[in-house]
Amino acid sequence: MSYLVDSVDVIVVGGGHAGCEAALASARMGKSTIMFTISLDSIALMPCNPNVGGSSKGHLVREIDALGGEMGKNIDKTYIQSKMLNVGKGPAVYSLRAQADKFKYSKEMLKTIENTDNLRIVQEEVIDIILEDGTCKGIVTLGGLIYKSKAVVICSGTYLKSRCLYGETIVNSGPNGLKTAMFLSDNLKDKGVRMYRFKTGTPARIDKRSIDFSKMKLENGDENIVPFSFTNKEEDIKRDQIPCWLTYTNENTHKIIQDNLYRSPMYSGVIKATGTRYCPSIEDKIVKFSDKDRHQVFIEPEGENTNQMYVQGMSTSLPEEVQIQMYRTIPGLENCEFIKFGYAIEYDCIDATQLNLKLEFKDIKNLFSAGQFNGSSGYEEAAAQGIVAGINAALSVDNKDPLIIDRSEGYIGVLIDDLVTKGTKEPYRMMTSRSEYRLLLRQDNADLRLTEKGYNVGLIPKERYENFINKKETIEKEIKRILKISVPPSEEVNRLLVNNDCTPISTGIKLADLIKRPELSYQKLSELDKNREDFSNEIQEQVNIQIKYKGYIDRQLKQVEQFKKMENKIIPIDIDYFNISGLRLEAKQKLSNIKPYNIGHASRISGVSPADIAVLVIYLEANKKN
Repeated sequence: MSYLVDSVDVIVVGGGHAGCEAALASARMGKSTIMFTISLDSIALMPCNPNVGGSSKGHLVREIDALGGEMGKNIDKTYIQSKMLNVGKGPAVYSLRAQADKFKYSKEMLKTIENTDNLRIVQEEVIDIILEDGTCKGIVTLGGLIYKSKAVVICSGTYLKSRCLYGETIVNSGPNGLKTAMFLSDNLKDKGVRMYRFKTGTPARIDKRSIDFSKMKLENGDENIVPFSFTNKEEDIKRDQIPCWLTYTNENTHKIIQDNLYRSPMYSGVIKATGTRYCPSIEDKIVKFSDKDRHQVFIEPEGENTNQMYVQGMSTSLPEEVQIQMYRTIPGLENCEFIKFGYAIEYDCIDATQLNLKLEFKDIKNLFSAGQFNGSSGYEEAAAQGIVAGINAALSVDNKDPLIIDRSEGYIGVLIDDLVTKGTKEPYRMMTSRSEYRLLLRQDNADLRLTEKGYNVGLIPKERYENFINKKETIEKEIKRILKISVPPSEEVNRLLVNNDCTPISTGIKLADLIKRPELSYQKLSELDKNREDFSNEIQEQVNIQIKYKGYIDRQLKQVEQFKKMENKIIPIDIDYFNISGLRLEAKQKLSNIKPYNIGHASRISGVSPADIAVLVIYLEANKKN
């Protein structure tokens, strides 16, 4: 017999990185919120690599922070090593990455959640959602308890019908041996939700005391620390860092793997699910890149006060005895002792094309979803979807317009648009190459792009917003000042130019043109600019980038202008594509399935041609006139 326990505004199903951001966003927007988790130990759990950020993922974390999310603040509290990646390339692909103390990270997030107004946690498995006339009205727990709500966000991660596999061993469990959620998948299928079966994996953890680090290359963090959160400064979070180490596989490693491939569930046919392309297992690497005689292996600490070391690059589902043999062929790991063996994990997720850009199911009103449940991979991708789904769930309670971030505004927009428009047949990973406007969507300017949106939905406090406005106006004012300055030739000027490997000048030149030279920067030319104020590093960086790359930025802004024209052509939700003559049958089917929000969205659907878009535009214009 079922029993009605409570009625709230928003229910979040799952306590991983997506669930945490969704629940916090909803509660901070003033909505009574319950977050259900299968175990309190799963709150912000890092079952795979204990790090936050990295290439393109660092962009997502800073965008989450700009919207008012928690991930950036939490990693700033708990990092043990910080490094800016890709600094040898342009600023568009600079990406911040921090190694986390995974235990502190989870505890700090739990502490934040437990002390957030309007938010409470319930440790209970959710087995069903309540539907009334196509609208989600709440959930049912395994024990038969009913919780009513005005919106539900599913953030189930990798727990739905999950099973862990290594060699011939199969265990029905979630990550880290936590309980699997056995019932929600089937109940969703009964309601018409299309599901996929995906797979990911993790390497072994080994005892630090059994490693010979003298055979490895030391990998230290950066001396200058860049915070993930725009609310922090370097001096707020700087602390002693813990090193990582680099070593490599070799021919002996590869031979052991090749000889035992038949015992890997991936190659024996036991695993039917689709794995991630961009984070392959070591078995996959050996097979697909057979021309390489070695692969990188990073040894990374899982925390400050633990001997558990994560072996990045060695994800595997081979039997335990094979893992021991192959790991011990690697320099420095000859005598390594295992704390936890590697495994693959299969789980159910949805076809994300069933969602709209709000991350709400098109056919089930007020049911939202985020994270690996949507077919993505990675903590950052999950958290990014979580904050958007949580915001939109809260907005839906008051019948307010949704928050939609488009592809020109953020990597979050690219991520969501890719998932709901194109879908994915394998775990989706964010990459800088997926963004058409990556010169504009840099990690350094995420606050300039998205803080306004976070403030408008109520997640950015007034004081932070005022500081942001002051920063923005200061940057704009300083750029205008720089553009007016001319530098006459002089001994002082030419000495500085020669010292920086630049050609001396014989006539006057704009200071902005000097900044644009590859060898120079706004910072390096400070001694030529006597009236310059002493700005923060953040402001100096923005002035430098915006002046140095002005030509490229202006070009992308023009492309965005054309993009916006397409995005502003809204398509009525009740349009019948099968009644539009001139559209090909495939286009009619794809458009009817995806239900695009606007013409730009429609143009990115696989199977919809430019000719189909032209027909659709003409049809909309004709109906507008009528």
